[in-house]
Amino acid sequence: MGIRILETVIKIPDSNPNKWLVFTLVGIGVFMSTLDASIVNIALPAIMQDFQVPLATVSWVLMAYLLTVSSLLLAFGRLSDIKGRRWVYCRGFFIFSVGSLFCGMARSAVWLIAARSFQGIGAAMLMACSPALVVDIFPSSERGKTLGMVGTVVAAGLTIGPALGGLILNLFSWRVIFYINIPIGIAAAAWAAWILKGSHGDIARSESFDMTGALLLVICFCSLLIALTRIHDWGYTSLRTWLLMGVSITSAIWFIRVEARAIHPIFDLSLLKIRLFVLPSLSAMILFMSLFSMLFLMPFYLVNPSGFSMDKAGYLMMTPFVFLFFISPFSGALSDRIGSRILCTLGMAVMAVGLFSLSQLPPVASSMTAIWRLALVGIGTAIFISPNSSVVLGAVYQNRRGIAAGTVATARNMGMVIGVALAEIIFSNSFAARSGGLTLKVYGAEMEPFFMAAFQSAMLAGCFVAGLGIVVAFLRGPENNQATPDLT
Repeated sequence: MGIRILETVIKIPDSNPNKWLVFTLVGIGVFMSTLDASIVNIALPAIMQDFQVPLATVSWVLMAYLLTVSSLLLAFGRLSDIKGRRWVYCRGFFIFSVGSLFCGMARSAVWLIAARSFQGIGAAMLMACSPALVVDIFPSSERGKTLGMVGTVVAAGLTIGPALGGLILNLFSWRVIFYINIPIGIAAAAWAAWILKGSHGDIARSESFDMTGALLLVICFCSLLIALTRIHDWGYTSLRTWLLMGVSITSAIWFIRVEARAIHPIFDLSLLKIRLFVLPSLSAMILFMSLFSMLFLMPFYLVNPSGFSMDKAGYLMMTPFVFLFFISPFSGALSDRIGSRILCTLGMAVMAVGLFSLSQLPPVASSMTAIWRLALVGIGTAIFISPNSSVVLGAVYQNRRGIAAGTVATARNMGMVIGVALAEIIFSNSFAARSGGLTLKVYGAEMEPFFMAAFQSAMLAGCFVAGLGIVVAFLRGPENNQATPDLT
């Protein structure tokens, strides 16, 4: 008996590093991943011009990254529960850095897309661990506030990204935006290995990894997105379209059956019984669908019909994220008192209004005309994010928070991917229908009416999606009976 107790003491750390050191480490990972997303987005017009490829191709520079992250988040969330957060987190920094090197060296669009997928593997490892590391070490009474502070770090990455990207694009090649990740990532990997050693983030469990489930999830997401993005070229009744849809549905059903029988599943199906886990995860996906339908197309609008320079466009794209600095911590702390339902419903409503206002932009807009519309989108996002994250992670036990964090991040990133795909499909279809079959590759002044009509259609679609999100966010119900388990 004494030996067993001693073994338990040896396996489970009796102390943790300072919680703010862990928060700082998590902040670096969150900052890098969000900075990379926003800085690459502002560079898409320059990449399209450099490689002379159409919008449908350059959209994959963003989607390949997001799809890889979405496909692997659950797997790495589960792996962090088995191998420990430290094991996954350190390797995530290293892979992200190597992927950034490959992106900077890309000599074609195909090379860049492949490198972005590799970079996405590292980003998935970082994103899967970040919320769980924070929730593991902070008490439940500080959870909303701390996740609100994580939202502030997200705001910093998303805010600095467009401005830094615009500045770099004015002075250097777009390749520099990838190279700056390399020294930061390598240094952070070494620091994470030291800080998390011997902490709760370094606990390993003797459980198996569900490789079959992980592969089925990748097949499901990849086949679905390829079908959605190629449906315009192949046609809605094409055999290839329906075949890929069938593969996606079949793999999803197979995945559920495998998870139900697995001893240690990659996804705990019992989580689907938790109302305050399922509906907030779904509403997160919807919010990011709406947000990224705007973020993908807005730089093209600012640079092309409106005629802003790359650095000016970058500064304008900072607008939605500035509000995360001020509103996200307040919203997270307020959710600790009143719950997430009212705040998340309100955030989604403000998002819908913002996207509708963007659909009414004139071809040539002043800075202020664009800023107040982008501000509405940012305010809605800031109100929503922290309360939603808090309620999801607070609804599950600690030893399942890796899976829960991975699920929420998967939903969020799938929303990003589908949002970009939706915006590209609607924009390209509308542009081609009005221009007599043209595709946007190199913008000309004669394309202005076609561009604006297509842009308006895409923004209205995002507004409609946000409208659905209002309903889903409200249906989560109150949190009066929510348990906040911290048991291992």
